[in-house]
Amino acid sequence: MSNARPRLAFAMSAEVLDRVFTPDRRAAFAEVSDVVGVLTEFTSPEAERLLGEVEVLVTGWGSPLVDEQALDAAPRLRAIVHAAGSVKHHLTAEVWQRDIVVSSAAAANAVPVAEYTVAMIVLANKRVLPIARRYRAERRDFDVEADFPWLGNYGNRVGIVGASKIGRNVIELLRPYDLEVVVADPFLGEEDARELGVRLVELDELLATSDVVSVHAPSLPETQGMLDATRIASLKPGATLLNTARGELIDQEALTARVLRGDLYAILDVTTPWVLDRAHPLYDHEHVLLTPHIAGSLGLELGRLAEVALDETRRLARGLPLAYGVLADELSFTA
Repeated sequence: MSNARPRLAFAMSAEVLDRVFTPDRRAAFAEVSDVVGVLTEFTSPEAERLLGEVEVLVTGWGSPLVDEQALDAAPRLRAIVHAAGSVKHHLTAEVWQRDIVVSSAAAANAVPVAEYTVAMIVLANKRVLPIARRYRAERRDFDVEADFPWLGNYGNRVGIVGASKIGRNVIELLRPYDLEVVVADPFLGEEDARELGVRLVELDELLATSDVVSVHAPSLPETQGMLDATRIASLKPGATLLNTARGELIDQEALTARVLRGDLYAILDVTTPWVLDRAHPLYDHEHVLLTPHIAGSLGLELGRLAEVALDETRRLARGLPLAYGVLADELSFTA
């Protein structure tokens, strides 16, 4: 970076700016950079004037698309720091073609998702969801072990679909538990799996043998409907399917049909469509927990995203390489 205090602008919706970058956090940016303004669009004369000054663009959810037109208006731009996860919907390939370095807070955003996932795995193996619902409905003592055999975490198999940032975080957080962890990922080698302390298996074996299946694959053309009707049918009776990735990875109708049969549990933080119809049977089924995509960074956790973006800006100001750089060739197999 040519300037020890790079000229910086935020580019995101006003709501996201207020949620992620509180006044004290914005003040921290002002200590290491010259903050020239906030951009919610790139086409007005004022926006083009600001773009003409900017060396660092801090983007987030609701950012305007950084395309060829925006880049033409920003000849001094050298770095884009994305204070969220995937950059795919915010940046075009032209960014990398112009040798602009890109950073993402995807690793930071992976932390709460992994924490949520591990909590749900533990609760799923303990059959907390159906037991709690039954207890609330009947309000009497009952023989838990007789009615819910094989409950517990000791020795159960957890299948991780996708050794992504989140998937790897989940694996790390599961280390203290007495669980067998297997992974299915076409981009993971045997040696890498051994280093992670897991066994690499084919997806079909994972689905048929795991007590909990947790989905962490990216949403790509190749992964759409990856868990189709045949694979949903192959899930072990009594297993739990946990999805915090994207709803389109799973055949929603096939999953619903299998749940309604009564021998599958589902913990779904994402669905297809994004919000199910009000009359959808999964809302009320005793084997299902539906949440409105809460696993990712929310509330207090947004501070972690802001801190990563600030740290990357400090590195740029010192002439250091980005800690969480995103390369163009990674976009074809990551979220």
